[in-house]
Amino acid sequence: MSSSIANEANDLTAVEYIQHHLHNNSIGDGGFWVINLDTLFYSWLLAGVLMYIAWKMGKSMTADTPSGGQNVLEAIVEFVQQQIKDIFPGSNPLIGPLALTIFMWVFLMNAMDLLPVDLLPSLGQLVGIHYMRVVPTTDLSTTFALAISVFALIIFYNIKIKGPIGYLKMFLFHPFGKYLIPVNIIMTSIEEIAKPVSLGLRLFGNMFAGELIFMLIALLGGASLLGLLPQIALGTVWAIFHILVISLQAFIFMLLTIVYLGLAHQDMEEEH
Repeated sequence: MSSSIANEANDLTAVEYIQHHLHNNSIGDGGFWVINLDTLFYSWLLAGVLMYIAWKMGKSMTADTPSGGQNVLEAIVEFVQQQIKDIFPGSNPLIGPLALTIFMWVFLMNAMDLLPVDLLPSLGQLVGIHYMRVVPTTDLSTTFALAISVFALIIFYNIKIKGPIGYLKMFLFHPFGKYLIPVNIIMTSIEEIAKPVSLGLRLFGNMFAGELIFMLIALLGGASLLGLLPQIALGTVWAIFHILVISLQAFIFMLLTIVYLGLAHQDMEEEH
């Protein structure tokens, strides 16, 4: 269904059309405790797809005659391993699977933005679902949940490797030494809090902007062929460019995760 047909059917202005597409299918009291059902559904669905692909590829992998899918998977794994080798100090069996999972899952969630903007919401309308956002990473709940999960691992490894006292000393004596402890506490706290905030906001901001541009392009459509041509041309060009955006954002999130966890492991490597 084109955007013009959707607008005529629902009698929406351009502003109402965008507001409608930016509205999640939610339950809750309208305050802090709101659950975005569409975000949960699509993020879990894509996680399930990722797990199924990994299971299927794991069963069919061969050393003699690898399939095209196996070659692609091996290339992705080698790419992630190379990033870890270049950035991460030492060895941790969790980092590889974590980085690969983050890269693939974030990429799949971002890639939902390449679907026609009205496709799934229009299908939802047919079964009585009036609001539907299909790109999980355009929801702050998703990006901050991912960022906070990484931040929890950062704190865990800082305490595990430096010890509780060593982690506390980082706040007291970094970066200006023992004579500026109050300043050190403020500066280090800001530095630590900036890690999940930057992770979550960077991914959300880029994906939200991309989604909004797709909506604006969708509004260019018309009933005539002449009105549809700019929509098709601009939509195609932006979709091609957006492939780079969704890949880059998945890569950056994975890379920063490796960097931040690598910083938490530095003391261990210095001791050895």
